[in-house]
Amino acid sequence: MLGRREFLQQTAALAIAQSARGADANTIVVNPRPLFDISPLLYMQFMEPLGTTDGSVEAAWNYDTDAWRQDFIDVVADLAPGAIRFGGLYSRYQHWREGVGPVASRPLTRNYVWGGKEANRVGTHEFVDFCRRVKAEPLYCVNFLSDGEQRYSAMPQGNRTGDAKEAADWVSYVNDPDNAERRRNGSPEPLNVKLWQLGNETSYGSVTFNKDQSIAHTIEFARAMKARDSSIRLIGWGDRGHGEGLWAKDLIDRAGEYLDFVAIHMMGQSPRRPNSALKGLVYQQEPERAWEELLELSNAVETRVSELESVMGPHNGRIGIAITEGHLSLGPRNTHPILFEWLSSVYHARSLNIYQRHGAQVKIATAADFEGTRWTNNAVMIGVPAGKSYLMPVASIARLFKRYNGTQGVAVTAQPSGLDIAASRSGDKIYLHVANLQFRGSVETSFSVEGMKVTGGRTWAIAPDNLRQFVSLDQPDVFAPVERSIPDQSPLKWRFPAGSVTAVELSCA
Repeated sequence: MLGRREFLQQTAALAIAQSARGADANTIVVNPRPLFDISPLLYMQFMEPLGTTDGSVEAAWNYDTDAWRQDFIDVVADLAPGAIRFGGLYSRYQHWREGVGPVASRPLTRNYVWGGKEANRVGTHEFVDFCRRVKAEPLYCVNFLSDGEQRYSAMPQGNRTGDAKEAADWVSYVNDPDNAERRRNGSPEPLNVKLWQLGNETSYGSVTFNKDQSIAHTIEFARAMKARDSSIRLIGWGDRGHGEGLWAKDLIDRAGEYLDFVAIHMMGQSPRRPNSALKGLVYQQEPERAWEELLELSNAVETRVSELESVMGPHNGRIGIAITEGHLSLGPRNTHPILFEWLSSVYHARSLNIYQRHGAQVKIATAADFEGTRWTNNAVMIGVPAGKSYLMPVASIARLFKRYNGTQGVAVTAQPSGLDIAASRSGDKIYLHVANLQFRGSVETSFSVEGMKVTGGRTWAIAPDNLRQFVSLDQPDVFAPVERSIPDQSPLKWRFPAGSVTAVELSCA
């Protein structure tokens, strides 16, 4: 006689078998067994003062009201990133104390990489306040001995490198309940910044640390910072450089006890084909060829993530992957107009799906440089003069996927050709992030969840009739998703238009 557990197991197996037999080539089949928890930090954004190259941090500040621009707050709250990172190359010469204390006493500082000078009006208190307003976790890059770039130790303006003590003092300033310096600066309660990255791009270029130097300083900084607050979560640098392979394995072997994440940057996503349609304005005459190239470029994202997973080996369960920068790198640099157009969506949607499908390891990821007035690889464009900020296509997709998503990753076991899908689950709801990778041709599909009955569904789709549709200050909401109910029939069916990006919610029993 079967026990209760054996009976349930056999019943579930029978239901799964029947579901699989009922599926055909035009069915999306989901196995609802939870595989991993989806990180709340997965959809991250990245803020950096960009000097004369892009009106970024300063452009988001309203000096008339001496506060963040409200339109900027509103659009970022709608985007709802899980975390916002502050730093980048700017962290190589940033001293955090120049951005705290009375505003009138904060110095102007040179922006050595991006040009011009920074007012330091947006410092630690202001950035953390912004993150709290938009419900994102603040993530700071510390000055990691300038990532090894020694010139910053002897600039005309003085020593711009930061050592382990300076980083540890910053942790104490924001997290120690009794820190007198922070209290004098008007914050009696701790700011509770728990996410910290050690440097930025420690292996890139010929003048940065080599692997052994970087790992030694990782241990030094981690010990100093965690001595001040053992609950902080640290991100170490694991990408390749200096002719070496990925640093991640040696980093984890030697410094893994101190780290919670290993970072790489998804940079250099540039055209591979000779006579590329992605160079300059060629794509405007050959948009379909450009679409195909962008799809090819997204394959490199899968390759890079899989490579990092493979070298992390037995550490996969405890230490996560953090892709703290990444975007398409098209010429002209940072100003390619295709990024305003829906044509770019095929790369963005597939990349974000790849990160979620690898969510057992990928815990932090971004696909843009966040905000500014000029760079086309920004997620949020800040309109000038003040009054309106809006989302670029990459951010419209990130907003869609973040808003309509489950808490646990699940597997898609079968799907029609032409679709790219990431699946998740919360209770009896199944969520699908579906990108139709075809430039021409819709895909009609039905839905099947193994061992469960699909009882209804809704979709939120971005599906412009013209894939060259673009967003601008004059039409900021052109990529707002359209909600529709899936018609009540058995089985449920839906048609995904060519080039569309859709979030699907299935109710199951």
